[in-house]
Amino acid sequence: MSQERFPDAPKRSCEKSTSVEAKLATNPCKTPIQQLHEFGTKTGNPPVYTLIKAEGEVHNPSFTFRLVIGDIVSSGEGPSKKAAKQKAAESALNILQGSTGKCLPVKNTVRDVPKQPLNQMKENPVGSLQELSVQKGWRLPEYTVAQESGPPHEREFTITCRVETFVETGSGTSKKVAKRVAADKLLTKLKAIPVDNMNISLNKVIGNNLSCTWDSMRNSSGEKICMLKRSPLSIPYTDYVKMLNDLAKEQDFRLTYLDIDELSVNGQYQCLAELSTNPITVCHGTGVTCGNAHNDAAHNALQYLKIMSLRK
Repeated sequence: MSQERFPDAPKRSCEKSTSVEAKLATNPCKTPIQQLHEFGTKTGNPPVYTLIKAEGEVHNPSFTFRLVIGDIVSSGEGPSKKAAKQKAAESALNILQGSTGKCLPVKNTVRDVPKQPLNQMKENPVGSLQELSVQKGWRLPEYTVAQESGPPHEREFTITCRVETFVETGSGTSKKVAKRVAADKLLTKLKAIPVDNMNISLNKVIGNNLSCTWDSMRNSSGEKICMLKRSPLSIPYTDYVKMLNDLAKEQDFRLTYLDIDELSVNGQYQCLAELSTNPITVCHGTGVTCGNAHNDAAHNALQYLKIMSLRK
C-alpha cells in the first residue's frame, strides 16, 4: 500500500527533518498568520510585525505592515490591520516555500541558531559598541529616545545612539529592540571607517564642541542668539533651517542633518538634526517631505537651544 493511506508515517518522518517543508507542514485550513507562527515556534524565530504606514480616509483606510522572521522580510497591505498582517504572512510563506513551490533548506531561510530569540541572533551589539568605545578611549555610547508613536498595543520606538561625533538610529516595537538596532548600525558604520579618517573627523568636531557651551550662549550678545531668546518660535511656514544655520555660524557649532531610512508610523519622513555643541545636541523631526522633516528638526533644536540658553 502507498504511504498516502498511512498519514502517521510521513508525519513521523517530517518531525525528524530539518527542511522548511517539514516545519511548514501545518493544517492547510489555518490562516497564513497561524502557519507562520507555528513555523516560527519550531525554528525559534517568532515573526515580528511592525506597522509602517496607516493612511486613507476613515471609511477607506489602508494599512501596511512589515514582517520579519529570521532573515526573511516581507510586507503586506490591506484595508485593516488584520488583513495587512495576513498579506505579509502570506508573502513570507511564499518566500520560504520558494516561488516554484520547491522548499528551501532551513539554513538559507532562517538563522543557524534557531533556538535564540529574533532580537538576540547576533552578538550583543550594545555590549560590543561599549567595548569598542573603551578600547578607543572614547566616551561611552549615549542613547536617546527620539520618538514614540503608535497605539498602546502597537508602540514603535526610535532611539538614537551616539559615540563621539557618530550617530545612528534604530526603530523597534520596544526600547530594547530599538536600542540594539541603533547600536548594531553604528557598530557597522564604525568598523567600515578607516582609522585615519575616523581620527580626523573626531578631532575636527571635538574642537568645535568645546567652543559652544550653554554658558557661552547664555552670556553671548550675538544678534542671532538674542533674537532666538525673544522669538516665540510658533510662526507658521518659518524657515527654521535657515534660522538654525545662521545661529550655528554665529555661535560656532556645526550642524548636520541625518535622514532616517524608515518612515514614521504615520508614513512621514524622519530626520535628526545634530548640533556639535558641548554637550552635543540631537533633535528629531518629521514631515510629509524630507525638507519638511529637516525644518521640523531645526524647529525642535531651536526650541531646545532657547530653553538652555535662558536657563540660569
